[in-house]
Amino acid sequence: MGLISGVLTLPLAPVRGVTWIAGQLAEAADRELHDPALVRLRLAALNQEYENGHLSTEAFEREEDRLLYLLYGC
Repeated sequence: MGLISGVLTLPLAPVRGVTWIAGQLAEAADRELHDPALVRLRLAALNQEYENGHLSTEAFEREEDRLLYLLYGC
């Protein structure tokens, strides 16, 4: 990047920084969402909540289906 283009685009530096940070956060969230070990932990916690009577059968099945889809993709 040349000196003039660097000076002219300097006001955009905060926007580029925020965009980069947002991208990093999105990648980290995506990794965490699809980490098999974390999905299995969420499944175990979901089962515990259901067994303790804190979830209805419909809510349990809906969340279980979502988590199994994340884990196995089918």
